Amino acid sequence: MSFPSAPADYRPSPTLLQGKTILVTGAGDGIGRSAALAYAAHGATVVLLGRTESKLEAVYDEIEAAGGPRPGLVVLDLATASEDNAIHLASGLAQEFPHLDGLLHNASILGERRPVESAGYAAWQEVMQVNVNAQFLLTRYLLPLLQAAPAASIIFTSSGVGRNGRAYWGAYAVSKFATEGFMQVLADELENTSRVRVNSLNPGPTNTAMRRTAYPGERPTDNPAPEDIMATYLFLMGDDSAGITGRAFNAR
Repeated sequence: MSFPSAPADYRPSPTLLQGKTILVTGAGDGIGRSAALAYAAHGATVVLLGRTESKLEAVYDEIEAAGGPRPGLVVLDLATASEDNAIHLASGLAQEFPHLDGLLHNASILGERRPVESAGYAAWQEVMQVNVNAQFLLTRYLLPLLQAAPAASIIFTSSGVGRNGRAYWGAYAVSKFATEGFMQVLADELENTSRVRVNSLNPGPTNTAMRRTAYPGERPTDNPAPEDIMATYLFLMGDDSAGITGRAFNAR
């Protein structure tokens, strides 16, 4: 099976996301941070969601210093996020914005890397909470705002081990298979009833803290930096991908 990426010659317009409001989870670091900066640089008002306020504030300051639209900031730990948290978030955003044009589900945790026979249940549950349950809650309660947009995009973050299972990747791999399934179900539900398109995106090996933890023997600089893989993130979030839904992409 092949997984597409943005066209090789894709060059997003500087105003690709002008006037759009996009929420990014895990926006304080790594790929989430780079996506937030890229979206803002292309005109979007970005709502930064993450668990560490100081990291979100640093991204907020970077966006403002670069002249981007003033972002929003939401401190929320997805490991403990409840249905009430999701309802409150959606209500608060609805008071600030008439609609939401995009949602990037970027936040994930790695969890344990060990055989299933020795895996801990608490660690398994935490991965499923952050990588699957929290995605459901945010999608479920933000969907009305997304459906109110002229056109909207939801991007789920996948992984190679969520498309081809691999030993010792445990809960993380299973959570990414669930993410792919969630994307397919939601895309099929919305394809003929909504202007919301839904796709998954596997960033591939990238120089992030999670990658360095997963592969401690790997030289980090052998992998691209998060800011170097943003073409497909921009393509899927902008109107250049109009009509594309239910597909599994690679960032490169």
